[in-house]
Amino acid sequence: MGQDHVITALKGAIDEDNVGHAYLFYGSRGTGKTSIARIFAHELGAQDVDIHEIDAASYTGVDDIRAIREEAQNLPFASARSIYIVDEVHMLSKSAFNAFLKMLEEPPSHVVFILATTELEKVPDTVQSRCQVFTFKKPSQKVVAEMVAKVSKAEGFTLEKASAELVGLLASGSFRDAHSILQKIIASSADKKISLEEVEQITGAPKSELVAQVIEGLAEGSAEKALSAVGKAVEGNADMEIFTTILLDRVRTVLLIRYAPTMGKTLASDLTDDVQTALVKFAEDSTSKINSETLKKLIEAAVASSRSPVAHLPLELAIMELSTQPPNK
Repeated sequence: MGQDHVITALKGAIDEDNVGHAYLFYGSRGTGKTSIARIFAHELGAQDVDIHEIDAASYTGVDDIRAIREEAQNLPFASARSIYIVDEVHMLSKSAFNAFLKMLEEPPSHVVFILATTELEKVPDTVQSRCQVFTFKKPSQKVVAEMVAKVSKAEGFTLEKASAELVGLLASGSFRDAHSILQKIIASSADKKISLEEVEQITGAPKSELVAQVIEGLAEGSAEKALSAVGKAVEGNADMEIFTTILLDRVRTVLLIRYAPTMGKTLASDLTDDVQTALVKFAEDSTSKINSETLKKLIEAAVASSRSPVAHLPLELAIMELSTQPPNK
């Protein structure tokens, strides 16, 4: 999901029988690089016995690469091609990359290499130039939420729209993280219906009404109201990094509804009706103190939260400072 540009190119290579000897998949974690590499390997007709997966983080030395180079000379057991999937390829040492480069320069005709990395800048240009490079996009929150809903249905569970949206937000653009969160939720569910409250409880996410109360306090310039909500979240053992992330997402939506209504309302359409109504109200309120400075302060608080000895302190400080700001013009 979300990688149509990669899928189209790989399908075309198969259909035209114009398959290269080396591919390099680049993208952030959990975007489907290794999964697509495995699917592509099977679509090329390779049987499992002829698909070799290598974790470059464990095989970083030149001797490891030389062993692979010798093995690659052997004909495949049951397929027309041998496929080598090298994950985290950027972890190879300089000498290992030099040895690997020789394989890419003169690859055996029956071998296809599929390299995957999250750090393209650490892969030498000489290696990149001998590969077909594909960049995997970080999926949007909406795409991840759609995946979560699809998997839940396939597993026989009903997931509320708001629940899927929250998992999509918590996954931070990683399908793998979304799967892990969903697995934990399903394992803990007492029935086949997963409510927003269940997701909040299992993931440590704050109750949505507390986030709404902070936004209301920021809009009114009421530090007391916003700080009270933060205090209740802390008492409820909410994860403050998650709290701030959700708060950032909501405030961003308010500003987008105000300055780019079509885009903002499309973004808000994934939220529950109550949340959508509240965010539109804050966006259209001419006396609201929510503005670009609000978002800046919250971003600073989110960054500082992970380093602070008291996780909620940066957010409290941001709220205090924002309460003295003039109304939005």
